[in-house]
Amino acid sequence: MLSDTDLAITADRKDAMGYEPTYSGVLSLFRRVYSRDLTGCDIATWGIPYDLSVTNRPGARFGPRAIRAVSSNLAWDGGPWPWGFDPFETLSMIDYGDCYIDHGYPSDMSHSIYTQTKKILEQAPFLISMGGDHSVSYPLIKAHAEIHGPLALIQIDAHSDTWEETEKRADHGTMFYHAIKEGLIDASHSIQVGIRTMNSKKHGCEIRDANWVHINGVPATIDEIVKTVGSSKAYLTFDIDGLDPAFAPGTGTPVCGGLSTWQAQSIIRGLQDIDIVGMDLVEVAPAYDHAEITALAAASLLLDFICLRKQRLELTKR
Repeated sequence: MLSDTDLAITADRKDAMGYEPTYSGVLSLFRRVYSRDLTGCDIATWGIPYDLSVTNRPGARFGPRAIRAVSSNLAWDGGPWPWGFDPFETLSMIDYGDCYIDHGYPSDMSHSIYTQTKKILEQAPFLISMGGDHSVSYPLIKAHAEIHGPLALIQIDAHSDTWEETEKRADHGTMFYHAIKEGLIDASHSIQVGIRTMNSKKHGCEIRDANWVHINGVPATIDEIVKTVGSSKAYLTFDIDGLDPAFAPGTGTPVCGGLSTWQAQSIIRGLQDIDIVGMDLVEVAPAYDHAEITALAAASLLLDFICLRKQRLELTKR
């Protein structure tokens, strides 16, 4: 039947997951309805297709498209394993499309993302963003911090992205240095997980590098995150290169020795006690991917986070 296909444009925004052939149809994130009307929306998701700030391989501008495409493989009746529920039975999520950025004006990139983010947040949904390179996190955090105050940062990444520079540039390795310096991020309650590149300065953040996670395990890592963040409002940013290249080859700056997909999913699933107010996942570059495994990892992590969001809302209502 016509009504059983192209759910991204034909379904009701409150519909749970339903079957549609994974190989066809209009592609939205998890077959959610495309709309710019956020009335009654619990979660808005969008893409930020920008990658002019990379220091190695470009291509993350195609990340949102790749994640949406592979997410059709996860949009099944009944919901994802191991949660035991379909998050969309109670959560209304809209795919808001993509942020518009004029590539001819790279110096305007940050302000453009910031103003469009503010427009979404003014309508009150929880925002999940898909990059793009990691520099897009700065304007996202700026818009969220204007609402919630300085944010605790939970960063899963191969790189600290806090390298100092004398002037503010658009770069995917320096934006958190500036965000901390400007008071957008509360470094005393922030933690970086999975790091495996050298930076002599921590700028006040706790660091649990990849070796620490491998040796001490997922439960201890979750405990460290919860202890560091405490009751602060937090922003979660996940650079897909936080995963080992064996699990995420499709990224611009891969570093060996990283987390497995299982480790990363398990860490996200354990953050129900943290008040996360915004989230992004960045640096998926499909040109370097194999069999879509990087995009699939990204989509799976996003779906786990959406389930976490449903669980968190239920906990806070008790």
